[in-house]
Amino acid sequence: MVNPQQLEDLAARLARVIPPGLKGLRTELEDNFRGVLRANLDRLELVSRERFDVQAELLGRTQTRLANLEKRLKALEKQLAGRDHADPEQGSGA
Repeated sequence: MVNPQQLEDLAARLARVIPPGLKGLRTELEDNFRGVLRANLDRLELVSRERFDVQAELLGRTQTRLANLEKRLKALEKQLAGRDHADPEQGSGA
């Protein structure tokens, strides 16, 4: 989520660039800027940097775990394939 102080600062900066002839509307325009910024930022469904970092770390751990599981699966498949080749020899003696 966006820091409320950053939003206030941005609205104030936008209001400061208003041409001299419209200075009387500055407060009203600043309020309008603030409202438009809040509405559009809320619609974007932004997340905080902290939340993003937590999710990125979780994703990294999940990818590592998946890679390890894939290696284990391949090793088990090789082991199973080796047993399948040995079974016909044992089965013919029965």
